[in-house]
Parts: sequence; C-alpha cells; structure tokens
Amino acid sequence: MIIRISNLTKIYRRGAVPALDDVTLTIPHGTFGLLGPNGAGKTTLIKILSTQMDASSGNVTMDEFDLVKDRTEIRRRLGYLPQHFGTYPQLTAWEFLDYMAVLGGMHNRSSRLNRVEQALNEVGLYEARNRRSGTFSGGMMRRLGIAQTILTDPEFLIVDEPTVGLDPEERIRFRGILGRLSSDRAILISTHIVGDISSTCEDLAVLDTGRLIFRGSPGELISKADGKTWEVQVDDAGFEMLSRVFRVVTVNVEGDMMRLRMVGDGEPPADAEAVAPNLEDAYVYFVGGDTTGEIAA
Repeated sequence: MIIRISNLTKIYRRGAVPALDDVTLTIPHGTFGLLGPNGAGKTTLIKILSTQMDASSGNVTMDEFDLVKDRTEIRRRLGYLPQHFGTYPQLTAWEFLDYMAVLGGMHNRSSRLNRVEQALNEVGLYEARNRRSGTFSGGMMRRLGIAQTILTDPEFLIVDEPTVGLDPEERIRFRGILGRLSSDRAILISTHIVGDISSTCEDLAVLDTGRLIFRGSPGELISKADGKTWEVQVDDAGFEMLSRVFRVVTVNVEGDMMRLRMVGDGEPPADAEAVAPNLEDAYVYFVGGDTTGEIAA
C-alpha cells in the first residue's frame, strides 16, 4: 500500500495557526518514520490518517481509495495502535484477542482462533497467552496492542509513540517486531524518540509547527549536521556560554566538569573536538528549539 497526502491542512478554529499547513507527503511500503517535537502536528496527522478526524482541506489516498469517499474500505485495511492502549485487565491475553477479533467481524471460530494464535506468536506472547493482561509489564502491553492491531492483517499500520516508557530491552524487542511486520505492509511510526527511527526506518519525515520541513533518508538528515557537531569539556560557566550559541544534545558529568555534545553554526572553542553526527544530532540541529539534552552522571 502507498499513502499519498496532498496539500493537507487542518485549522481547528478560524484565525488560529494551522495544526497542519499544506503538508504533501508520500508514505511507501515498509517502515516510515514521522519525527517532530510536541506541537509539531504529528497527532493531528495521525488522527486524520486513522479516520478519527477530517482535514480542513487537501486529500489523502491509500492506493486507489480516497480517505473521505472510501472511508469504510480504508478502515478495513488500517491498523492503529495509540500511545495509550488499554485492555480488559481481568481477561487473559488469549481471551482479550479473541474478544477483539469477534468485534472485528471474525465470526468463524476455527479461523479466528488460528489468527489469534498467529498474532500472539508474532509478538512473542504465546507463552503468556493464559496470563491476565492486568499483570503484564508495559512492554508486554505494547506487544499485546500490536497483536490486536494486526488481527485483521492490515495493509497500513499506524503506531503512535511506540516505546515511550519502555525499558531498553523492551524497546529493542518492540522495534524488532515492527521491523518484521514491515515486510508486507506500510507502517507509520510517529515519535519524538530518535532511536525508534534510526533503528527501524529507511525513510522519514520531520514536522515542525505543522509544516513538513524534511523528507528523506536518515543518512540525508544526518548530513545536515556534518561539520557542525562537537564535543568539549567545560565547567558551569562554559556550559552557560556555549548553550547560548549551540544546541546541546547530551551532557555527561565528569567530576566537577561536564562533557557536552553540541551542534550549531557557531565557532567552537579551540579545544572542542569535531565528531561525526548521528541522527539525534541532526534532528536537534535541524528542528532547533531549546534542547538541553540528557544529563548523565
């Protein structure tokens, strides 16, 4: 499935700044990343693509189907996992998926149970099928959400902030699941966590204040910060000075000093070391804003 978005605009009230401003974008087969800070328009775009909201203007097609005229057909081909996914905690994973499959129109018991078993296996939850979902960890709940989403074998899968709140091991596991699922469908991953994109997507777009400001490969985005990424050791005064000129990506505390990783167009200190940029560096440089990175002891 190929999703084509043409001149999409969303204005919530007259005179307001558009939440989406003339966005044109093609989402191909495979895993596609949608990056952007809070307020960028990612949620609005997802709500429109998942048929929860109408656009103010513009149009969307998914293969030969129009988002407005063929909404029923599109919903049959669409899977959506929201950031906040809930279940019936008293039901086991198997019971929950079986129930959701019935609600989804899968009334043939034999084929339905086969599909539930297949979905549980695809997300690595088959061994936990008889556990109540209320006892699941955050990562297991996200995997159960994916299992529900793929019950009907959708051609287009939308996943919102897939790894927020997960520990590193579950993040890696979840990204692996999405990578496997992308072999025969289009998957849109909307996130502000750069690692979710760098490890799973070969194609991405960046939204900021409702506008599409970048579209290309991770490598092309990284090239935006080439020759503009530095590391330097500073004290508190040096940090204050440099943070006014550069965008700080990370801060590592080293005794009484700090080691900064920063991006920007300014003239770095003489003792700053030029480093090869990664996707997070490029994203911070390209989007901008008052980013001060992480502080690690």
